[in-house]
Amino acid sequence: MQLGWPFLFTYSFLVLHNSARHNWQVFAGYESSVSHAQSAIIALQQWYNESTGLWETTGWWNSANALTMLADFVAVDSSLDVVAEHVFQNTFSEAQKASLETVKVMTPYSVTTYTGPQFPPGVIPRENGFTGFLNDFYDDEGWWALAWLKIYDLTQQRQYLQAAIDIFEDMRHGWGGTCGGLWWNKQHSYKGAIENALFLTVAAQLANRASNKDFYLHWAWKEWDWFQRTGMINAHYNINNGIDLVTCRNDNGTVWSYNQGVILGGLLELYRVAPSENYLTMAKQIALACIKFLSDANGVLHDPCEPNCGADGPQFKGIFMRNLQKLQLEIPNERFKTFIDANANSIWLNDRTSGNKLGLLWSGPFMGATASTQSSAADALVAALAIGGQGLNLNLQRIFREPL
Repeated sequence: MQLGWPFLFTYSFLVLHNSARHNWQVFAGYESSVSHAQSAIIALQQWYNESTGLWETTGWWNSANALTMLADFVAVDSSLDVVAEHVFQNTFSEAQKASLETVKVMTPYSVTTYTGPQFPPGVIPRENGFTGFLNDFYDDEGWWALAWLKIYDLTQQRQYLQAAIDIFEDMRHGWGGTCGGLWWNKQHSYKGAIENALFLTVAAQLANRASNKDFYLHWAWKEWDWFQRTGMINAHYNINNGIDLVTCRNDNGTVWSYNQGVILGGLLELYRVAPSENYLTMAKQIALACIKFLSDANGVLHDPCEPNCGADGPQFKGIFMRNLQKLQLEIPNERFKTFIDANANSIWLNDRTSGNKLGLLWSGPFMGATASTQSSAADALVAALAIGGQGLNLNLQRIFREPL
């Protein structure tokens, strides 16, 4: 049974009538957040390919993030349940069978991903069918594991949890060797922050969900200990891109927003499975440092690559916003709320065009859209929606909606 907006509207009025004017404004803002996030997702689905279970105009790992964003929306609003349930099932079935021409090229302190059919001279692709959502890159695998864990939380369908378990099993074989930690790829050419933060987060989430809690908690602790010892979290609490394989220390690479984001989710999950205020304190310091370092004067988030971020960069900011909203729900902070709202509002007012397409520059102007820019910006809109329930002191959809 799905309860529609008329009932929710009436119920909310009755709950909130004692402080009508203030709370009515909050509820109206919540309705706007629902509408904005819905519209962004509907626009995103124009790129969804039923045959592959992936989103066109973007890459393999980006589609995992688009899927996670959709699941995050479903967690707080039931209006797109039918669409989401179909996408979850179809992507699980079809995406791992899809053949993609994808090449990743390491450049100084960053990675550039090319997805066919057009490639620069000298870049030679190979077709891959990613059975079990496994490929040559451990960061890609981590994104898919997190997507299926989120969908498992929503549906309680064992196949999604098992997929994440199997992905983690493959990831952990990438641990060790030069400098310790998790390799970026199966060719063992680099060790970066992102794959290690993802490994921590998947391990901690599995410790909270799978039967062998101690096994996964051991890996989460091992990863977090290694991560801290590398110095990738610098003196300003910004996370650089990776480590130097000669010194085994911080390579002083670019500070990307997604590296600041994933670790927030990992520390929060680690706190839930093995409570220690130290995890939340560190997460708060990293979040505040990112807001300070990567925001403009209006509090709008930017990555260093803008306005030309290639295939990967457009996804980064949404990942930070997704994890910041999780932290905000756990330890409310007015600076986090203000930041999330400012970015969501700027996207809607300054980086949107006809058909609710959303671009790369959240401060504007709109410069075109892909499934990557769309899903990343939608992450920010969903974050604003999720924290909007705090202002109401209740989360209507979680109270009333039944499992998918």
